[in-house]
Amino acid sequence: MYLQEAAELSSLKPQLDELGVPLYAVVKENVGTEIQDFRPHFAGEIFLDEKQAFYGPQQRKMGVIGFIRLGVWQNFIRAWKSGYQGNMNGEGFILGGVFVIGSGEQGVLLEHREKEFGDKVSIDSILEAAKKIVVEK
Repeated sequence: MYLQEAAELSSLKPQLDELGVPLYAVVKENVGTEIQDFRPHFAGEIFLDEKQAFYGPQQRKMGVIGFIRLGVWQNFIRAWKSGYQGNMNGEGFILGGVFVIGSGEQGVLLEHREKEFGDKVSIDSILEAAKKIVVEK
């Protein structure tokens, strides 16, 4: 599911470039060729956060019980039908998110934290937030 979201976020790269806003991904681990496999789906720079500091002092996790939620299965099927597959390696229970962070003192302009696996952010809301960033030249 994360590859599908990475590809969708990457589709914004031309508009973000036009606004002068970079696209970054922060990943928590690199098991095997995980980052190498991720690169073709993500058009921005990728940072590895092995200490998981970016994930906060209280990591948000969805345990095995999360797999019985209908929304998780709907998200999995949507990604699978679109041709995206994940892997079963590494720590797969930490929920992700998407942030649009402004320059200087602007702070966080958009914060989307997954509530369940595959809970995607609205692409329109990302562009709307990115347009609010004051780019210093």
